[in-house]
Amino acid sequence: MAAISREEFVDLLQDEIGLAVGGDDLARALDEVPGWDSLHLLTMLVLLEKRVRRPLSLPDFLEAASLESVYELVNR
Repeated sequence: MAAISREEFVDLLQDEIGLAVGGDDLARALDEVPGWDSLHLLTMLVLLEKRVRRPLSLPDFLEAASLESVYELVNR
């Protein structure tokens, strides 16, 4: 199982999705993330599935409350 580091996760959010976030922003609620749009969640799912080379659960992503929650889903 491929994992992703916090730094790689933040880089993906910045470079691939265009969110202006840093490591300190991971604990924020998704609706508090600057520039957040619900479509970012689907984009993240697709990009992260490609990165870790395995399917991820859309229902779990939809229940995620923060970027930290998403990061933990990817690495469990």
